[in-house]
Amino acid sequence: MKIEILGIGCPKCKLLTANVEAAVQELGIKAQISKITDIDKIIEYGVMLMPALAVEGVIVSTGEVLSKDRIRKIITK
Repeated sequence: MKIEILGIGCPKCKLLTANVEAAVQELGIKAQISKITDIDKIIEYGVMLMPALAVEGVIVSTGEVLSKDRIRKIITK
């Protein structure tokens, strides 16, 4: 599974990253977690609000820090 956190490194981006990592660890799944900080790449995704979360290349959240519970629900669909 490929999970991407899109953001420029702000505190909210860091919190979302931590929540994603915790959710993946709690589920015990293998996932490639990457951080996209290049503004041009973020714009290519069409993201206007950060942080954003993409799963398998599909944006699933923008402009909010998702909880571990919400992330678990999203990635287990």
